[in-house]
Amino acid sequence: FLPLLFEYVNDVICCCKFCLYIEKQKGESLGVVIVESGWGSILPTVILANMLNSGPAARSGKLSVGDQIMSINDTSLVGLPLATCQGIIKGLKNNVKVKLSIVSCPPVTTVLIKRPDLKFQLGFSVQNGIICSLMRGGIAERGGVRVGHRIIEINGQSVVAMAHEKIVQTLSVSVGEVRAPHATRW
Repeated sequence: FLPLLFEYVNDVICCCKFCLYIEKQKGESLGVVIVESGWGSILPTVILANMLNSGPAARSGKLSVGDQIMSINDTSLVGLPLATCQGIIKGLKNNVKVKLSIVSCPPVTTVLIKRPDLKFQLGFSVQNGIICSLMRGGIAERGGVRVGHRIIEINGQSVVAMAHEKIVQTLSVSVGEVRAPHATRW
């Protein structure tokens, strides 16, 4: 089966910025995986690509895969290299409270696509992770994929900020059941 995760992106920018305080144990990691925001991003910062299920970030219940992290403890991450941002996050181990400034992205939608064999087309075109068109009555449309959905994950692998060619290549060899849960990841 081929699990896919999509978020809906419509023509109106519907992101919101908020501050969040996460409490954690001293010595405990924040429990996040980040990637660069990539091309097309208004502000060059990092994006939440994954969370440990039992980690402080996931326990907060306020973060979603795809959220942009603008600052941590009032230190801006905008324009910083990924390695620097990862170092800042690793440096939080001794903190028991962490302040995050987040730009929240549209909600994640669950879809299920059944592709029994590679000879069957998925039935959509994608550009930079966003579904551009659907084949009427195709596998993807029947599974709930819609134009404007953004692919967040394929078979449990985050594709946030992944190059377009890599997303297409991953989709081209994926078979079985593609699942996108109505949660933070799929």
